[in-house]
Amino acid sequence: MKLNAQQLRTASESEAAKATLKMRNPLYLILENVYDTYNIGGLFRLADGLNVTKMYLCGQMEKPPHTRIEKASIGTYKVVPWAYFPSVAEALDDIRKSCNTQHITCNISHDKNDTCYKLHATCTNLQVIAVEQDEHSVPYTQIQFTSPTALIVGNETYGILPETIKLADRIAEIPMWGINKSLNVIVSAAIVSYEMMHQLHTRNM
Repeated sequence: MKLNAQQLRTASESEAAKATLKMRNPLYLILENVYDTYNIGGLFRLADGLNVTKMYLCGQMEKPPHTRIEKASIGTYKVVPWAYFPSVAEALDDIRKSCNTQHITCNISHDKNDTCYKLHATCTNLQVIAVEQDEHSVPYTQIQFTSPTALIVGNETYGILPETIKLADRIAEIPMWGINKSLNVIVSAAIVSYEMMHQLHTRNM
């Protein structure tokens, strides 16, 4: 069941739970030290749009319940599974533990009947992607995304911590042709994550 913005904002936790999708896409969204509460809320909204398996809030950042997060998320924090960990390393450990014990089911359509297909239950092949500008980064369109994938985005000013960058398999960069060095963290996460979903959808049609 789809809910509009007003319904999401006013729905109780129990009402929102009834609308929660049981089958989720093989994507984990990890936020590290994201400062702005409106960005955090917007990333909850993005996570719902992507139907991620889980979203992780890591490091020094606010988390629900928080008025500005709730407002910016239009209530999607009620339907997106999420957890807080002090570090991204701990979040990745949690992902590997959780998806080694359960099947991850993806709802990317691959026929007219919107049939869903099951993915491998193991996370030995978990792909970790950091969205960052780095000497080892490559344009995000040059990355072949696999599933499941953990996508990491960082602080609006300082980006992703160096020790976290080392945990990534690939570093995805969004080309910038103007004076400004980078895009808003929500926009960056959306661009890279939707490219991943496009690749998975195309590959499994």
